[in-house]
Amino acid sequence: MLDFETLFEYDAWANREVLAAMRKAGVPPRRSVELLSHIVAAGKVWLCRIRQVDEKVVVWPSWSLDEVQEELSQVAAEWGEFLRNADQDVLSKSFSYVNSKGEAFTSQVGDTLMHVIMHGAYHRGQIASDMRANGIQPASTDFIIAVRQGLLTRAQKA
Repeated sequence: MLDFETLFEYDAWANREVLAAMRKAGVPPRRSVELLSHIVAAGKVWLCRIRQVDEKVVVWPSWSLDEVQEELSQVAAEWGEFLRNADQDVLSKSFSYVNSKGEAFTSQVGDTLMHVIMHGAYHRGQIASDMRANGIQPASTDFIIAVRQGLLTRAQKA
């Protein structure tokens, strides 16, 4: 059965593929860069919330591709560490946080992890549409592509 380590490994791979397609484009559409920046920043926001760390992270940053790459590497490593050190009980634990609108919520860790994965996939779809609309070939980021190419170490062990 798939686990969150595999899904987050896939998510990081898919984001790197999108970044590579943007670099290949030369000058990617600004909206596409904004969306990828948002995917990475939101991943960092959720990790801080789960860890109960009060770090000020801008949800819609204006990053260059180099900054996206740096932040992506960092947040992917942090998620990997978090997941390697988490046990099954962590998924059912709840945590409280205040969103960017100042609203207070309580969520379960497992639900939040699934949200982060689906959030990234949603916005990568928007990026693909935006790139196509601008005459640029987007990255192919289907999960099965990563599995077929042997790019997900966790999936190969399953």
